[in-house]
Amino acid sequence: MSDEKKRFDVIFEGVGTTGPNMRNDISVEWPMMKEKFELATDEGPFHGGDGTAPPPLALFTAALTGCLMTQIRAFAKRLKIKINHVEVKARLHWQGEQQGMEPYVTSPVGFGLDVDIDSDASGEQLKHLLECAKKGCFIEQTLAQGLIVDHRLKLGGEWQDA
Repeated sequence: MSDEKKRFDVIFEGVGTTGPNMRNDISVEWPMMKEKFELATDEGPFHGGDGTAPPPLALFTAALTGCLMTQIRAFAKRLKIKINHVEVKARLHWQGEQQGMEPYVTSPVGFGLDVDIDSDASGEQLKHLLECAKKGCFIEQTLAQGLIVDHRLKLGGEWQDA
């Protein structure tokens, strides 16, 4: 097997549009794989929504949990570790602060993932597997780096940095 590094890009593109009340309908494409997904988010009555779809934070929690689980299963095959079952319990904690009638401001407090891998592999093998999965999970690596999200706002028909 070659020790040559191979680089590849993973690009997803999404377009969201507003639906009734607080619902958002989002089309997500993975051009490289020619795949397209239709997703939705909504809020409950607290934000004036109807609860017709999961709130964005539920999808975020599912995405982080599912990303790590996918990498555990994929890398177990590469590392020739037989796994019978994987359970990941996630706890994502944020805080919000509001002053008067101003919109609230949020900040993350901490995220934790408890990983239970049913396998006959040794503890060292499972630790290595988890380390590989953490490094291969695009979402976890994005969070670990604290990536800045760029925004542009369309004003007067022109895109401007916001």
